[in-house]
Amino acid sequence: MTAETENENERLRQLITRARVVLWDFDGPICNLFAGHPAEQVANDLVDWLGGRGLHGLLTDAERQALDPQTVLRALHRRHRHSDLVAEAGERLTQAELKAAVSARPTAYADPLIRTWTAVGSRLAITTNNHPRAVVAYLDSRGTTSCFAPHVYGRTEDPHLLKPDPDCLNRALNAMGCEPSAALMIGDAPTDFVAAAQAGVPFLGYARNERKAKPLRDAGAQCLVDSLLPVLESVRTGRS
Repeated sequence: MTAETENENERLRQLITRARVVLWDFDGPICNLFAGHPAEQVANDLVDWLGGRGLHGLLTDAERQALDPQTVLRALHRRHRHSDLVAEAGERLTQAELKAAVSARPTAYADPLIRTWTAVGSRLAITTNNHPRAVVAYLDSRGTTSCFAPHVYGRTEDPHLLKPDPDCLNRALNAMGCEPSAALMIGDAPTDFVAAAQAGVPFLGYARNERKAKPLRDAGAQCLVDSLLPVLESVRTGRS
C-alpha cells in the first residue's frame, strides 16, 4: 500500500469516525434514479410542455439544450417566481421522479451501508434536490425507509433553494439537533460539495468514474471514493 493510499484511507476513516449524522444526496450515492426513465427525456418533456403552451421563448437555447429538468425548473422560477406555472412544472417533475423511482437502479453497496451505519448508531438523513415523495417511494421499495424517516429533506416550492444553496442541509441539521462539524455529507456533484461547504459540513465525494470525479476535485472536494465498498468496510471496522 502506498503512502498516498494510506493517507486517503486515514482521511476516510476520520470522516466516518467523527460523523454522528450522515447526510446523503439521493440520486447518485443511493441510486441511479433515472436509470430506466432518463432525465434527458424528462427535461425534453418539460420543454415540449412549455412549447405547447406557447411559452417556448421563456427558455434560452442553452437552457432548452441542457437536458436537465432542474435547469428548466430553475429557469422558470427565475422569471416567474412563485407562479402557478412554476408550481405546475414542479409537480410535473415530481411525477416524473415518482415514475423513475420504480425503475431506479440501486448504487452498489448503498443498501448494506445504510443499514450498517444505522446499526452502529449513526443517524441518517437525505438532503436532495429531488422531491421527498420520490425519495420515500424508492426507500419503501428497498425496505430502508426506517433508516431515514422522518429525515428526508428535498425540493420544496422554492426552486432557488435547491443545492448549491445549503437549505436542505440546514433543515436536516436543525431538525436533528446536530452541529455541522459532527455531520458528514455524501454527494456526487459539485453542487453537493458547495452546499456542504456553505453549511460547514465535512464532505465525502462519491464518483464512480473520472468523468464524475474531475468536477468534484475542481470544486475543491478532497476525499473521493469510486465505490461505497471502502466506506462500508470502514464503518464496519473503524467506528469508535
